[in-house]
Amino acid sequence: MIWRMPGLIMVGACSGALISGAVFAFIAIIGIVPRLAQKTSTQKYVELYEEAIIAGGIFGTLTLLLDFSINIGKPAIIFAGACIGVFYGCLAVSLAEVLDVIPITLRRFNIKLGLGAIMVSLALGKMAGSLLYFLIPGFYEP
Repeated sequence: MIWRMPGLIMVGACSGALISGAVFAFIAIIGIVPRLAQKTSTQKYVELYEEAIIAGGIFGTLTLLLDFSINIGKPAIIFAGACIGVFYGCLAVSLAEVLDVIPITLRRFNIKLGLGAIMVSLALGKMAGSLLYFLIPGFYEP
């Protein structure tokens, strides 16, 4: 019985390390960080971006494990939420690009013009859905 708790802690820590390693490997494989650095002409900061993603993952894990909070105010929360939304949007677009979803869809539906409008519409729809979910209490109840 005394060996059960350390064993559970070890299994939990190893599982968490495996999952976080897989998530970071996934982000690295689809090339979101170098692609964003290339698009923004900030290639010299790629290592800083990667370290910031790792630090964010570690900080997020610690907030879940240690159950603490930091009162940073509404403007900082809005800014952090916007940054997280931009990252997830870029991640989704990178994944779709890697899987060639967009070119295949455009070819299948014979779409020649309006790709920019389609992408903006998808992003705005995702944003509207997220705002409905988070800002309207009781909007979604399972």
